Amino acid sequence: MNVTIIGYGKMGKEIENVLISRGHNINKIIDKDSEISFENTEVAIIFTSPESTFEQIKNCLDANVRVVCGSTGWTQQLDEIENYCRKSNGGFLYSPNFSIGVNLFYKLNDYLNEIMTNHKNYSASILEKHHSEKVDKPSGTAIKIANDIISKSDYNSWTLNENENKDMLKIRSEREGDQKGHHSVIFSSDDDIIRISHTAKSRFAFALGAVISAEFLVDKNGVYDMSDVINSLKK
Repeated sequence: MNVTIIGYGKMGKEIENVLISRGHNINKIIDKDSEISFENTEVAIIFTSPESTFEQIKNCLDANVRVVCGSTGWTQQLDEIENYCRKSNGGFLYSPNFSIGVNLFYKLNDYLNEIMTNHKNYSASILEKHHSEKVDKPSGTAIKIANDIISKSDYNSWTLNENENKDMLKIRSEREGDQKGHHSVIFSSDDDIIRISHTAKSRFAFALGAVISAEFLVDKNGVYDMSDVINSLKK
């Protein structure tokens, strides 16, 4: 598999290591000052700033390069990109979190939410922690968790403001040190607390999931997400 890495921060470097370990060819690394070209590239893996993500994805699709994207903070344009991909008959896979463990955590969250729909005496909240250099707040993973809870509850949206009314699902975001990523879903009543959590120990799990996603996407057209990748691993 011939891969171009777009974004050469901590995640880009980890993805480079995983690609090499799995026998793939790194065709090019595109960082801030790199010339953008995709000759001989089959798949681009993008982990870069939210300001440039939309145009980078379009450039790849225009060059008939399939895209695996893990950038967050830009997803107000996700529907537009997915439609653009379908019209151009390209291949695109986006996930706010490529960790296999986090995607299993999503399934646990869905199961817990189903149970809690009949227990209105509990209020839900989300805690997420990341490293101090992370730009977007809350994380894309926390937003997905929040939207999954909202879809099965009486909450109408999420908020970072702890003083908002009870119709808003509260997210608390903390940025400190080199925290790789922590997410908790908390259901609280007057009498007790139910909590499920996922804590990343290293960036390897995220990079491995992104590379596995590229391996999944390399011969496909259409729009996919991590649930498609997870399901393919069962076979």
